[in-house]
Amino acid sequence: MRAIAIDDEPMALEVVKSLAGKVPYLELVACFTDAFQALDYLQTNSVDLLFLDIKMPDITGLEFVTSLQQKPMVIFTTAYSEHAVTSFELDAIDYLLKPFSLARFVKACNKAQELLQLRGKRTPTKEFIFLKTGYEQVKVCFEEILFLEAAGNYVTFVLKEKKLLSRMTMGEVMDLLPPEKFTRVHRSYLVAKDKIDKIERHQIQVQGHEVPVGASYQPLLPG
Repeated sequence: MRAIAIDDEPMALEVVKSLAGKVPYLELVACFTDAFQALDYLQTNSVDLLFLDIKMPDITGLEFVTSLQQKPMVIFTTAYSEHAVTSFELDAIDYLLKPFSLARFVKACNKAQELLQLRGKRTPTKEFIFLKTGYEQVKVCFEEILFLEAAGNYVTFVLKEKKLLSRMTMGEVMDLLPPEKFTRVHRSYLVAKDKIDKIERHQIQVQGHEVPVGASYQPLLPG
């Protein structure tokens, strides 16, 4: 699991660097005291996890996360507790209050590693994902999904019996779902191929639901 650390205090970075060296599956590839240098780094380098201070000059850690188009997992490291709720609204993996112990650090890293495995280590035979909704991880079987509707940074999963809302982009969803089972029919809609009942020129019927079809996506429809 590749990570970088961002903190305007060099000593705080040294602590993270020292603790990270004790976690066998974690590779801390870079450390930054300047958040904007970290932004430049992320433009050309892929990482799985950010260790991120919240109170920094020029840009806060919360602002840093919201500025990213492709968001790695985030563990906030801070001496202040008042931003905890906001951090979890940004889907942070964990919130470490300084000074934190090795045990607490490892616990946060374990959360990130488990989520990374759920997201990226899916084998071709896997038939489900774990979907983050609020503070929970909900198991969703592919067979239950009828279609998905994206709106900004949120996606609604329309299932056979219910709907689930998760903070993620359409691109992130498409990375999680098997392309042989799902197809994009509109910039905001992804449907389960085997749940399509009827295909019309500008819409499709999915088990009683009408889903719009974008002109540029018509060639991707089954049949």
